[in-house]
Amino acid sequence: EVQLVESGGGLVQAGGSLRLSCVASGFTFDDYGICWFRQAPGKEREGVSCINDSDGRTYYAGSVKGRFTISRDNAQNTVYLQMNSLKPEDTAIYHCALTEGTIATIPPTYGMDYWGKGMLVTVSS
Repeated sequence: EVQLVESGGGLVQAGGSLRLSCVASGFTFDDYGICWFRQAPGKEREGVSCINDSDGRTYYAGSVKGRFTISRDNAQNTVYLQMNSLKPEDTAIYHCALTEGTIATIPPTYGMDYWGKGMLVTVSS
């Protein structure tokens, strides 16, 4: 059974940082691309960042580029999202998700195969 468990969310002031973690189990971790998505209140879920399975290539949404960094530790079956210079508009529920094979861009939500339950990140002004 595939499981994705996120941690590291919470409340932070604008300008602060958080590091999100997603621990995966139940599949061959390095055969999948891993992404972070988020859903703000009243908005659709959007892709934030992805990292490839084989070459570790990374992709970012324009709204987070330069502030967020995605990384993965295949030995620990873990993907991280380092979020710096957080803004109130980053407030959302953050999910990790995976898709089999190589990623060439941030996929749409329907392109992902498995999802974590998500966790809340709140950035206060």
